[in-house]
Amino acid sequence: MQHVLKKQLVRLASQPFKSIGLIDYCWARGKLGGDPIFAALLNQSVFPSNARVIDLGCGRGLLAASFLAAEKMLVDGQWPANAPPPPTGLHFRGLELMGREPEMGNRVLQPLYPERVQLAQGDMRQADFSNIDVVAILDALHYIDYPEQDRLLDQIRAALGPGGLFLTRIGNTEGGLRFRISQLVDRFITTVQGHRLPRMWCRPLAQWVHILEARGFDVQTKPMNGANPFANVMLVARVRA
Repeated sequence: MQHVLKKQLVRLASQPFKSIGLIDYCWARGKLGGDPIFAALLNQSVFPSNARVIDLGCGRGLLAASFLAAEKMLVDGQWPANAPPPPTGLHFRGLELMGREPEMGNRVLQPLYPERVQLAQGDMRQADFSNIDVVAILDALHYIDYPEQDRLLDQIRAALGPGGLFLTRIGNTEGGLRFRISQLVDRFITTVQGHRLPRMWCRPLAQWVHILEARGFDVQTKPMNGANPFANVMLVARVRA
């Protein structure tokens, strides 16, 4: 994504968070600007238009904020003609374990995008997968154990029709020092948020690809760290036609 376009999009997507406080605004702007996955999803045209998206571990709804701000720029004639156009008509449902996060996201996003964003407190293992086209789980699958991961992936696959999309970002356990650094940062952030993790349930990248392909997905992988010394990989998994 062009630097000028990215700055404009980050500014538009994060600006509404000023309504709930300067700290929340700075956090949103820092996350949207510093995490490479938001720009990558737009650059690579990952989401189809008019998709019904469920975002598990949605936090304050930054995934929705990014895509809906991009659509607004397109509609307002501010999107460059030489950049891949963002998808339009997306609807987002989000589920987040920490109740304060979705509450703040709803306060910010629902007045701007009525009927297109609905975030709620809840456990992703108990998600309602009806009427969806896309499932996104960014940096959250490793919080549940392996059998629970497998059951959740089975539910996701059962809910998606041909061409349906499952998007996730995982930590590759074969990433050496980068993986260990990412684990330390993850533990620090979750501790600050008031959660204790006795263990995180990560896997090697090859194993993630295998278990998704065994469920009927075609899988694309892409390193997704930006300037951070992590071992994160984005998995774009589509149900085989």
